[in-house]
Amino acid sequence: MGRPLDGVRVLALEQMQALPYATQLLARLGADVVKVEPPRGGDSGRASLPAMTDPQGRRVGATFLRNNLGKRSICVDLKDPRGRDLVLRLAPRFDVVAENSKAGAMRRLGLGYDDIAAVHPAAIYVSVSGFGNTVPTPYGDRPAFAPIVEAMSGVYEMKRTGDRPPTVAPVGALGDIGAALYAAIGVLAALRHREATGRGQYVDIAMLDAVIAMTDIVTNLWSMGLRGGQLGPLILHGFRAKDGWFVLQVAREQHFARLVELIGHPEWAADPRFATRQGWVAHLEDVLRPAIEGWAAGLTKAQACQAMGAAGIPAGPCLGAEEVVADEHVAARDMLVSVPRTDGVAQPVLVPGDPVRMSAVPRADETRPPWLGEHTSEVLSTELGLTSAEIQTLRSAGVVA
Repeated sequence: MGRPLDGVRVLALEQMQALPYATQLLARLGADVVKVEPPRGGDSGRASLPAMTDPQGRRVGATFLRNNLGKRSICVDLKDPRGRDLVLRLAPRFDVVAENSKAGAMRRLGLGYDDIAAVHPAAIYVSVSGFGNTVPTPYGDRPAFAPIVEAMSGVYEMKRTGDRPPTVAPVGALGDIGAALYAAIGVLAALRHREATGRGQYVDIAMLDAVIAMTDIVTNLWSMGLRGGQLGPLILHGFRAKDGWFVLQVAREQHFARLVELIGHPEWAADPRFATRQGWVAHLEDVLRPAIEGWAAGLTKAQACQAMGAAGIPAGPCLGAEEVVADEHVAARDMLVSVPRTDGVAQPVLVPGDPVRMSAVPRADETRPPWLGEHTSEVLSTELGLTSAEIQTLRSAGVVA
């Protein structure tokens, strides 16, 4: 049985993470993704640190390794008119053409939506940029990486305390992953639309838009009167156990009653101090925290959470990286992919697995990220019919590599 996107082909003019993560999702669903990289150095994610070296001794950074499973790589100089023409000739062979350069960059190179649509009207063209391509915005000329749009979403300021500086990139590249998810959704919707109408279209994703959508509580709670990072009257805090911390969420009266019974104070369910959710928050530090942490003092964080879960109270331990790697759920769900290193280091590179599980579709074996330009000759000969001599001429001129 095949995968949902078997037969769908993606030509990805991409770098770093915001688009590569999206096209990796599409590859995991069965799409054939051909990645177009600059001949000198390739995708800038290859230069990230930490890194390993490939069989040719070239650096391959962590950002590249975790965002490019299952793809093929060709090297084409898009700034050379001959390289641009190669992409325009390749485009009609693909369903999706995707790019994540600074807004307007592909248009200036002659590879914008109008250029692709002129040679392939049914193409689905996807752009991922900091602030979008299709709507005028005062930020349109600015470069952006994930932490930049995360800061502009308001979530850093919401979580900042006192005079301390903001915690930057607290969950990794939320701006990249968020934009990638919306890009993938846009592609799937555009493919369905094309099936119904026969028409291609432009899918335009702004990273800032994506992060504002994912940090919805910032503006939503502000509009409802909460200020200074308030999350409303609920218990949503970290508590100390014998060997670390766990997080507890209590937002309903029935959960509060179960909590106080578990920690040995069932009478608090009828205590006037805790008659409202605001009362829980008002007495968190002077009453509830000492009682919860006193109960948990003889338990590991895992034991505390197990007891909470058995009582129907949502709780989770704060895990370190090594604990996540060893976690039984992570193993059961195949959520870490081991990429063997090619530079003599025994520890494989761990890459998050595919979180999409489908009952009618078997999970495919993951294939390693491509080496730089590994498939240039194969793609140009198969797709465009170029001879070895023609490819060598282009290679000698630096147009491909």
